[in-house]
Amino acid sequence: MRKTPTRLVAVGAVAGLLALSACGSDSNDEADATETTEAAAEATENGTIVEVAVAAGDFNTLVAAVGAADLADTLSGEGPFTVFAPTDEAFAALPDGIVDALLLPENKDALTSILTYHVVSGEVLSTDLTEGDVATVEGQSVAIGLEGGVTVNEANVIIADVPASNGVIHAIDAVLLPPDVDAAALLESGDDMSDDEAAEDDMAEDEMAEDDMAEGATIVDVAVEAGTFTTLVAAVEAAGLVDTLSGEGPFTVFAPTDDAFAALPEGLVEALLLPENEQLLVDILTYHVVPGVVLSTDLAEGDVETVEGQTVAVSLEGGVFINDAEVVAADVEADNGVIHVIDAVLLPPDVDPAALLG
Repeated sequence: MRKTPTRLVAVGAVAGLLALSACGSDSNDEADATETTEAAAEATENGTIVEVAVAAGDFNTLVAAVGAADLADTLSGEGPFTVFAPTDEAFAALPDGIVDALLLPENKDALTSILTYHVVSGEVLSTDLTEGDVATVEGQSVAIGLEGGVTVNEANVIIADVPASNGVIHAIDAVLLPPDVDAAALLESGDDMSDDEAAEDDMAEDEMAEDDMAEGATIVDVAVEAGTFTTLVAAVEAAGLVDTLSGEGPFTVFAPTDDAFAALPEGLVEALLLPENEQLLVDILTYHVVPGVVLSTDLAEGDVETVEGQTVAVSLEGGVFINDAEVVAADVEADNGVIHVIDAVLLPPDVDPAALLG
């Protein structure tokens, strides 16, 4: 299955010190709301809807979908908009294969319809909501209910009135599907792949094959398209390195997966995304970059100098290792270099995680 690289979502880890009000009807919802509140509270003021979604950390699938539908500029624009934003758990609750099918280029129109079905023109706070139908940007209406909490169709609003510079977000616990979207047909579109192609797509979470990448894809495009580098992409944006890694290069990037970032000490990623730690974030990210194209066949035991200035140690015993990180997928080509996927984040020797967390 060939994929067309999507444009990088214009995001950054910048959002307001948010006053979030939990509207969930049970303790689990309240706990989820608290976690999201704590994550978002580390961001700064005046973030757009897209920036707030990235900073919260619980809307990675939504952000990826917005990018695939080319709606990032719209939702980063003047607005104002009201967005009923499904969490990652909401997307995960969809039937298996739906999200993957929606991200296929041939289903872009359906994805756009679904996403705009979550958007209402203007800024509508929870105190402004009334029972009844509300027209969405998609054109059809959603039903607002206020009995026992705020609901949108069958979805519960679990966090209300998250402010953004161009509108407001209400987090919901289910994905809204327009009445004319046929989920079964979407799944069939995903099932049209051959068995070999389907198996290759399943491997994409840990490995990316060269055949999956369309010509003209930069390193940033490839990372966005893969879908398993959400944290890396957000960090690159927050560090102001998008233009650099989308430039002529060439570069070799040792790219940590989302799982690699998740394995870092709790709170470390959030600390690195704070504006006051931008230079440190730049240092860490450029510690993953080597000038030129260095294919796996070109790697040799020993130290390799990074763009950050310090060296990483390459080991070939029992696999390919960069410091203590294993290369789990090698030689993913881009038009301005090559990516080697690694299973751990590389921290320069002079970076003290404890100091960041302290």
